[in-house]
Amino acid sequence: MTTEKPSYVPGHGLLAGRTAVVTAAAGAGIGGATARKLLEEGADVLISDTHTRRLAESADRLAAEFGAAHVTAEPCDVTDEAQVGALFARAEERHGRLDIVVNNAGLGGTADLVDMTDAQWDTVLDTTLNGTFRCTRAALRRMRDHPGTPGGAIVNNASVVGWRAQRGQAHYAAAKAGVMALTRCAAVEAAAYGVRVNAVSPSLAMHPHLAKVTTDTLLAELTAREAFGRYAEPWEVANVIVFLASDYASYMTGEVVPVSSQHA
Repeated sequence: MTTEKPSYVPGHGLLAGRTAVVTAAAGAGIGGATARKLLEEGADVLISDTHTRRLAESADRLAAEFGAAHVTAEPCDVTDEAQVGALFARAEERHGRLDIVVNNAGLGGTADLVDMTDAQWDTVLDTTLNGTFRCTRAALRRMRDHPGTPGGAIVNNASVVGWRAQRGQAHYAAAKAGVMALTRCAAVEAAAYGVRVNAVSPSLAMHPHLAKVTTDTLLAELTAREAFGRYAEPWEVANVIVFLASDYASYMTGEVVPVSSQHA
């Protein structure tokens, strides 16, 4: 077992000339790491989030490093259909095409089922599952009518709790299991347009927001389940997202790929 952090993997130009949209991309989580990796691989990237200040700060940092021509920011609440439509319209308006979509927006929480309110259930499902549905639908409509070269790719962010039980996570687990099922069904339909739809299923990727909303006891328990004895860095999940978005995954669709070292 090793608890040492791995060395960062640099980009290799896998996505040169392509345009990507990443939801919930402000800050230091998986979305932000994915936006950075996409840029490192040569893509133009539109990042979105509900947190307008953090979104602007993230866009400024990325633009300073990769050039303003390659980075666009557009606030978007994925529970609002009008905002979702505006997000994808902005991507085509700014960059002229849409090749890659990373549906990263999601919302968690902890509550035992017997104490969970309808509002708690609905809030998590509407962001995590319904938001992924809305963005996937909007993306597929544009990819169908204005196909890129080669075909487009959609990558959804699921979770191992979609497969594995965890107390207090009934709403989040149900939403992520739904994301997995949505991914498989969308993939069958999208194949007719030359679009691939896959998902990643991370176990534990540490970032500041997670640390704020999770107890040290639970984090220690979850970390102990990992064979490497450590949590994933967000960019390690982003690497797999980039792979699924790239031509290296040209024969993969409808798959849910674990990014996990959890013991069986």
